Amino acid sequence: MKEPNLNGGMHAGAKSEIFRFAEELRKKMTMPEKILWNYLKQKPLGFKFRRQHPFYRYILDFYCHKAKLSIEIDGAYHLSKEQKKLDNLRTKTITSIGLKELRFSNEEVMKDTEDVIDKIETLLKDSK
Repeated sequence: MKEPNLNGGMHAGAKSEIFRFAEELRKKMTMPEKILWNYLKQKPLGFKFRRQHPFYRYILDFYCHKAKLSIEIDGAYHLSKEQKKLDNLRTKTITSIGLKELRFSNEEVMKDTEDVIDKIETLLKDSK
């Protein structure tokens, strides 16, 4: 696998097709994504987030460049053995180049929104 192009700025050399797909995903946000976006778009603790952010060969659900933080919300398909394998590779790749990653399930965001927000804010405070 080719290494991410970190000289490609906050997108790590993402190709144009990744940008097009990200644009489509922004139009089709899930309810958990909408709930979390309503919080993140307010720039919590002064940190700006982007949604469906192209990064290398991936699309990060939410990304804060200043904190080098990716937040992923996982639906039921992330429970399959094959998807877990792909998610682990993705996590290994982005963390190997200095990003932090938080993962939450759809259920966590829907039922324990305050706990999810607390975890995000704790990590953001540590990033200052």
